[in-house]
Amino acid sequence: MLQVSTVRRRSLWLTAELLAWVIGLALLIGGCVWYVDGVIRSRQALNRFANLKAAAVPNVTTPDVSLWSPERIKEWRIASSLPAATPLAVMRMPRIHLEVPVLEGSDDATLNRGVGHIEDTALPGTDGNSGIAGHRDGFFRGLKDVGVGDAIELEMLNERLVYRIERTLIVDPEDVWVLDPTPSRSLTLVTCYPFYFVGSAPKRYIVRAILAETITTH
Repeated sequence: MLQVSTVRRRSLWLTAELLAWVIGLALLIGGCVWYVDGVIRSRQALNRFANLKAAAVPNVTTPDVSLWSPERIKEWRIASSLPAATPLAVMRMPRIHLEVPVLEGSDDATLNRGVGHIEDTALPGTDGNSGIAGHRDGFFRGLKDVGVGDAIELEMLNERLVYRIERTLIVDPEDVWVLDPTPSRSLTLVTCYPFYFVGSAPKRYIVRAILAETITTH
């Protein structure tokens, strides 16, 4: 009788141990599935955001290059044939019929394709002073014809921001204070000056605009 009881207890322990292993394995598999599902969902969300952004920030029309220098036209055509990151926004200035993608960075390769967000300034659409640079013999040639009160539009993922030009000024290249942070949303457009100067231009032409209206698009 004692031997039967011992065998029964051993059988119960083996059953309990087997059950514990099954439960542990199920929890492990469940955890793995949860983790993989989270990664997939996160990646899908990022992809959806990128797709929405690409849809909300459409390809801009072919620019009017009639005022551009021949060399800048050539560089723009080369840059446009190469892969590029999704724009941060599309900038439009109705006064000078400008429509141009706003890209990250202010190096020559970026500015040959569009206009560029200047590093260490506020991102377009956020509080502070967003600096945007462009070539004077390319996209920003038309800045010579803008004036106080003219509109600058930034089309973002879910909104369209309308800025109004507050002032224009000419400064030295060392006058980086024009990019200092501001308490409210503002845009500072920067290009070289004079616009038709041959060689390395000695000055910088600045357009400062402040946010006037926010329009939700989605």
